[in-house]
Amino acid sequence: MRATADLNLPREFRVLAVAGALLLAACQTQTANFGKSEDVDPAAASKVNIGSLTDAIKQNPSDANAYNVRGTAYGRAGKLDAAIEDFNTAIKINPSFYQAYANRALVQRRLGHDDLAMADYNQSISLNANYATAYVGRGNIYRQDKKYALALSDFNQAISLDRNDPRAFHNRALTYQAMGEHTQAIDDFTKAISLSPGAAEPFEGRGLSYLATGDYKAALEDFNEAVKRDPESYTAWTNQAIALEKLGMRDKAFGAYSRAVSLNRNYRPATDGLRRTGGKAVSAT
Repeated sequence: MRATADLNLPREFRVLAVAGALLLAACQTQTANFGKSEDVDPAAASKVNIGSLTDAIKQNPSDANAYNVRGTAYGRAGKLDAAIEDFNTAIKINPSFYQAYANRALVQRRLGHDDLAMADYNQSISLNANYATAYVGRGNIYRQDKKYALALSDFNQAISLDRNDPRAFHNRALTYQAMGEHTQAIDDFTKAISLSPGAAEPFEGRGLSYLATGDYKAALEDFNEAVKRDPESYTAWTNQAIALEKLGMRDKAFGAYSRAVSLNRNYRPATDGLRRTGGKAVSAT
């Protein structure tokens, strides 16, 4: 998790392939900053890092920002309860700390407390109506609840406030994709890619929309880029295999499905694809 990011562009979407049919799904893990949405970096809570942040707090215990920074470090390390505690303290010291509300909202989402997250995003926006990050976060909750009109409204507002934030474009693309509006989704994924070319997720997202529109060659090109950027993504390897299979390249598809299964033996679209292209799925142990 990166500070107020609601888009480490998680793996927020996944594809299910069922006997040749594609099901596009915006699966919920959350957020969208680029990179792996829900990135966990244990080093962020190392003794040295947390120790230095704690020393700063001891020197100035009324510094709300110091608690916010340490809370972010705890969040990135997956220590969510500690993160919540620090954001609570930051907000207690400074009730107008709109960034801390948005950060706490992101952690609440990771804990599955969407109602609390929504309240925090609303409060963040009420304190600063120009804070694009809070609109992105709230929009993701609306999107995952299939309240697409509300989600689009929030992402549109975020983009109007900050046209250089790839998260807003990426998440608006996911919303259009869920609505079956693939041309608009492709345009937004393309914009997200231009703003964050090193991220795998928008390539995978755009590839899914290309698959849905029957442009298998363009889809394959995007999935190739996705696996280059994230070789550990079993969904990207599966999607690459689907595109290869659609293009009649069964041997290469088998290889990509095999790679996906090696990364996740329980991922049904990959194991089904492996069988379909002539191999046997590896049984889970």
